[in-house]
Amino acid sequence: MPEKSKEQTADMTQVEHIEKSIRMIADIVKQKGREILNEFPITPPQFVALQWLHEFGDMTIGELSSKMYLACSTTTDLVDRMEKNDLVERVKDTNDRRVVRIHLLDKGARIIREVINQRQGYLQNILEDFSKEDVDFLDKSLNHLFDEMKKDAKTWKSF
Repeated sequence: MPEKSKEQTADMTQVEHIEKSIRMIADIVKQKGREILNEFPITPPQFVALQWLHEFGDMTIGELSSKMYLACSTTTDLVDRMEKNDLVERVKDTNDRRVVRIHLLDKGARIIREVINQRQGYLQNILEDFSKEDVDFLDKSLNHLFDEMKKDAKTWKSF
């Protein structure tokens, strides 16, 4: 790989600042998300599980456990509680009856959409003070950063 010039590469001070900014933004979004979740009958881990199912479709307990970095037993308990609340259901795989997949039900999908809509509304309010050019640049930069990061992330490689 060719070396990049100093002008093309972020220095350590910039990297430190970018990392800290991303971490702080993620913390604020997480906290705001938890405030929004208080309006709904689900826990933060249930929300994470529902998000994975909403984003990527049905998956096995093992796949969901891997995505959430949880033990299968913990994920099974989580799915049991969500199933009791009619958020998900277990369904037999059509190709292999031995495989059971977790399927997002309408109630779970509705909750996810509502929480995401409220989080997006929060972000929309924050971005009102940004110029269109700044929003476009932010969007492009974050997409580029995500594309580069997912090349190295096991979680996103399987999708």
